[in-house]
Amino acid sequence: MIRHVINITDLSRDEIDRILDRAAELEPIAHRGSSNILSGRILATLFYEPSTRTRLSFDAAMKRLGGDVIDFGPIESSSIAKGENLADTISVISGYADAIVLRHPKEGAARMASEFSSVPVINAGDGAGQHPTQTLLDLYTIRKESHLSNVKIALVGDLRYGRTVHSLAHALSLYNARIYLVSPDQLQMPDSIKGDLINSGTRITETTDIDDIIDVVDVLYLTRIQKERFPDPGEYQMVAGSYRITNETLRNVKDDLIIMHPLPRAGEIDCEVDASKHAIYFKQSFYGVPVRMAILSMVME
Repeated sequence: MIRHVINITDLSRDEIDRILDRAAELEPIAHRGSSNILSGRILATLFYEPSTRTRLSFDAAMKRLGGDVIDFGPIESSSIAKGENLADTISVISGYADAIVLRHPKEGAARMASEFSSVPVINAGDGAGQHPTQTLLDLYTIRKESHLSNVKIALVGDLRYGRTVHSLAHALSLYNARIYLVSPDQLQMPDSIKGDLINSGTRITETTDIDDIIDVVDVLYLTRIQKERFPDPGEYQMVAGSYRITNETLRNVKDDLIIMHPLPRAGEIDCEVDASKHAIYFKQSFYGVPVRMAILSMVME
């Protein structure tokens, strides 16, 4: 049984595969179906940072499975505004629900929350740390739309602060992936993560120029340069708009290349690319529903 979902490295490849297999079973229900698998169960969603896709897909996933959702709402209207700490908040809310989804700006917040919760805690993003459910839906997308084992994938953009690529890189190491890291020098993947990848035997290549690798990869995974993560606005201005994918950029890519993005985008993919056969980022966003259905069913069923 999977208890908490905090860090993708807590999951074995077998556990990840079981989640992806369950998602495939549940995907037909995600397409405007319904089930009573989690009838009578309650999910609490606590988002200390803005969210659209993660929050709504968890809400949709729970309701597709017949459960209910209670939402923490804006921080300003909660006891956080009165000075309540996270440990107390979690201790209280775990008495109201059967599982908690938490997004928090502080790295490590989800791990700490799991220590105070009497029910499963699912990490929906903790600062620049981890975003394991995004990683699981990314793996599901790659498995469905391309191939997962031995995939050649380029992670492009903000690799320093981007929690989605931190989680994804670790998970890809379980599937013998060849990973190309494309970023400005200031936004390179943290040395600790690169060290983990190298120690696992994962082949990595670093470059600042997307043209060096775009014609050899199976998957192009773009990320937004995250202005909100930069301690210095001047540092952000130096790297903003570093990469931009247009139809012209794609002229020599593999015929079966897929382009992914966790969204929201901020100019790194031109809207003209949306009509391209390579663009699957909106499909990727939908896959968050069956994958989160699978996770919820496995921690609460």
